[in-house]
Amino acid sequence: MLSRIAESLFWIGRYVERAEDTARILDVQLQLMLEDSSIDEDTTCRTLLSIMGVEAADDKPVTSRAVLDLLAYDVNSSASIAATLAAARESARRARETLSEPLWEAINTTWRAIPSGRFRTLRPPTVFGWVRDRAALVNGTADATMTRDEGWQFLVLGRSIERADMTARLVATAALASSGSVTAWTSTLRACGGYEAFLRTYRGLETDREAAEFLLLDRLFPRSVVHSLSRAELCLENLESGGQRAGFQNDAQRLLGRTRADLEYRALSDVVADLPAEMERLQQTCAAATEAVSRRYFAGAEATEWQGGRV
Repeated sequence: MLSRIAESLFWIGRYVERAEDTARILDVQLQLMLEDSSIDEDTTCRTLLSIMGVEAADDKPVTSRAVLDLLAYDVNSSASIAATLAAARESARRARETLSEPLWEAINTTWRAIPSGRFRTLRPPTVFGWVRDRAALVNGTADATMTRDEGWQFLVLGRSIERADMTARLVATAALASSGSVTAWTSTLRACGGYEAFLRTYRGLETDREAAEFLLLDRLFPRSVVHSLSRAELCLENLESGGQRAGFQNDAQRLLGRTRADLEYRALSDVVADLPAEMERLQQTCAAATEAVSRRYFAGAEATEWQGGRV
């Protein structure tokens, strides 16, 4: 497969997932601020921007309105949902000849809401639901219309790495919000679409420890960190068609596998002792794995870099 096409498909997977999970994170944080009057808006907003790799000005308070502009509506902010959807559409345009007609239409019609101004007219929580619905449409169309060839592997690889990264950010926001209260974790589970699955798994027991374990380590929940890392490893294994008898020559596979094993084989108490720091290290691993994938498979550098040095 041409490296240009492979790279475009990889970033379609990442950008669509990034837009969806940014909407999920914003939904959680804004809802928490509405429900809990004791939460300091400026501190919470600054923490959220920091987790998303965006620097906030020090000379004035940061409001939820400012956060929405930077992370949702402003197409000139590389961390925003609008910019991410535009980047997904640009990647799709580069790989247009390999995409099915329904997949191209799903991505293109999603993007058209941005230059038309319709996206800005949507307000929370409607805008977050709209982004999740459009991401589900794009992913569902890809699942239904793409052959399971190398292109598919690159798209799912991008989606899986991004999902692990963004789930880590969701976990970090929950750990920081209200000192890791059960309310924050419940909101996070709902944002991930995993609240009902969590209740069934833990038989109604709601504590921050069990919620963290579910989002990080559950092998059956598709948005958990371990499940996402395992899926990314499988994609890399499928791309290395020759197979390897000893070790791993693929740096990305080595990085992701080591991180997954470290999470799974360490005691949960060690992992949750300092969740924000653990999640930051996981995000760094995802960034390093992305660089390794780019060096091995891609000729160019298509990615839009996020503020804070993150891709």
